[in-house]
Amino acid sequence: MLDTIIYDVKNNIGYITINRPKALNALNQVVLGELSEVVDMAEKDPNVKVVIITGAGGKAFVAGADIAAMQMMTPSEAYDFARMAQEIYNRIQYMPKIVIAAIDGFALGGGCELAMACDIRVASAKSKIGIPEVTLGVIPGFAGTQRLPRLVGLSRAKEMLATARKVPADEALSIGLVNHVVEENPVAKAEEIAADICKNSISAIALGKRAMNEGIEMELKKGIEHEAALFAVTFSTEDQREGMTAFLEKRPANFK
Repeated sequence: MLDTIIYDVKNNIGYITINRPKALNALNQVVLGELSEVVDMAEKDPNVKVVIITGAGGKAFVAGADIAAMQMMTPSEAYDFARMAQEIYNRIQYMPKIVIAAIDGFALGGGCELAMACDIRVASAKSKIGIPEVTLGVIPGFAGTQRLPRLVGLSRAKEMLATARKVPADEALSIGLVNHVVEENPVAKAEEIAADICKNSISAIALGKRAMNEGIEMELKKGIEHEAALFAVTFSTEDQREGMTAFLEKRPANFK
């Protein structure tokens, strides 16, 4: 029984909704524990080809970690809390399936970090994104200091950290922090993207995602070699045979 997360599957899409709207979907250990549970469910479910993560209430994706829950933490407890979130976010980033963040409202602190762990980010025009932890006397602890520079560059990331500025959606788009901005209802845009993804080879997408995730941490020459090895793996799959046969027969591929 989930108390803080809603999980549903429709049309090969796994929907994960952070459901604490009165707290602007703030993250505490209960939420993170349930998020871990549903991420595992979505990853293992063969009926799920794409995952969409969003927040309930229309005001926030996730407004950050729960300050009341953190206020009296010891350094040891803070470390364990950060590592718990980091482990879950890492699983999202390295999950074979594509994960889309649908941001409607605030994505701050741990919420920004959750969105950055996803593969694709769609934001509504009213959304604001940032890492304001320094206003609380702490730094991001859920990998924000690591993922943000990789997305927007080191100088912009340092400015966002030091000023604690909440970046509006249009600016987030221009600096590469989000992929798309829509006037409203980012879930609908995420579903549109998910539908396009579902038409393609999910096994090939998984290997391509792996090549990018692992290769970006490598020196270029090694990354290129790694790509060749994973490219070769695709030639052992049914999807490769179906995809190339369909192309030669001039028909749409029927991937499983």
